[in-house]
Amino acid sequence: MMSSSTSKMHHLDLQLQTTLMATTTFSHLTQASLCFFPPYNFVPSLLNSLLHYNRRSLQLSCSSLSSNDNDHNLRVVFAGGGTGSNVYPAVAIAEELKTSNPACEFLFVGSPNSIESTAVTSAGYNFAPVLSLCFSPVSSITLFQLCSSPCRFVKSLIQCSRHLRDFKPHIVVGTGGYVSFPVCLAAKINNIMVVIHEPNSAPGFVNSVLALFAHKIFVAFNSTVDSFPRNKCVVCGNPVRLSLRNPVSKAAARSHFFPGYGESSDSEKDKVLLVLGGSLGANAVNIAMLNLYHQMLRQNNGLYLIWQTGVETYDEMDSLVKNHPRLYLTPFMHCMDLAYAAADLIVSRAGAMTCYEILATGKPSILIPSPHLSEGNQFRNASLLADLAGVTVITEEDLDSCTLAIAIEGIFRDKKKMEEMSERALKAANPKASAEIAKHIFSLVRQSIKSGEIAKE
Repeated sequence: MMSSSTSKMHHLDLQLQTTLMATTTFSHLTQASLCFFPPYNFVPSLLNSLLHYNRRSLQLSCSSLSSNDNDHNLRVVFAGGGTGSNVYPAVAIAEELKTSNPACEFLFVGSPNSIESTAVTSAGYNFAPVLSLCFSPVSSITLFQLCSSPCRFVKSLIQCSRHLRDFKPHIVVGTGGYVSFPVCLAAKINNIMVVIHEPNSAPGFVNSVLALFAHKIFVAFNSTVDSFPRNKCVVCGNPVRLSLRNPVSKAAARSHFFPGYGESSDSEKDKVLLVLGGSLGANAVNIAMLNLYHQMLRQNNGLYLIWQTGVETYDEMDSLVKNHPRLYLTPFMHCMDLAYAAADLIVSRAGAMTCYEILATGKPSILIPSPHLSEGNQFRNASLLADLAGVTVITEEDLDSCTLAIAIEGIFRDKKKMEEMSERALKAANPKASAEIAKHIFSLVRQSIKSGEIAKE
């Protein structure tokens, strides 16, 4: 009869063989593409060397399995970036895990000088930069493109493996974006459990690939299940930040943006329009608002405007927009909880997290999906919210100041419609999404430790 240690070693070796087979297939695909790139012909052998190195490391670590583990020091690596939709869910999950167990340790892995590096460090978590795969978020990615940059990919994979060996996580959570691919692949090579979260109504390229070896796939919407192996899927919604789940009062939020708010006006009749141009900026939305904002403020004394232009377009907008006591102009919104709490109506792009935060806060909205982002995710997100919550969708092709003005005025004038949109939005959201994901993560790690799939420490 095999000893407990031998049994665990045998179990781990079987899993590793499966991982090696999957990664060898990837290596063969890489090698096929390299016929067009002769200088990079060394890459497949380098990948194989990395695989065998990790196998030896795993075999050595198996001999040191300990029986005195408890799950109080859970270590989690989060991998995701490129857009807020891939970053803020990870932060929300970490917040929930920390609330449930303050002893948890986290490491976020992403691209340097990126939205994830800024957001993660601002939230107070440790961040490890790795080499980006350098694919644009506004164009589609193919396997050929991925394999045509082999040196960069292999270097990123090695960096990820080093971070994982140093941190020794129990589980890796991929939240989307190209940077999550090498992190999750390195985790699989190192026999570390992988789960992924898909915030969009339809998955992108990276999560579609990672789904092949992920233990669990957390999805936001029922319709997304059809795009993944059904037996792995858990429909739980998108995790929203803790601050959004504990909103401040509308009056307090408005006073933050407009000091002295309510002192000289009838606040019961006031309306606040929140315009979100995205973290970088949406030119079409900004231009439509530029031709509209002054007339709207002049005609309606009870209208207030909070306008996030985006970082890259702020200087231009700031030079063109006239100061007004009922206008708050900013390049980036650092206090989204206050912005949502203050708003009566939102005009926004249709990024995954923005859409779900609109649902979670129960705000009527007008969505203008970007036609430039990869794989048409924003249009699908906006269409789904139109079905779920009755939001108004304006395509960029149809967008101008007149169309936008008619849509805004039509919603503001129909109080019953605003109440209905708010009720439907709240009904469609799951405010406990982060708690459900955290519960699954704890459960998966405990089961894996108990069965010997991961080492006890």
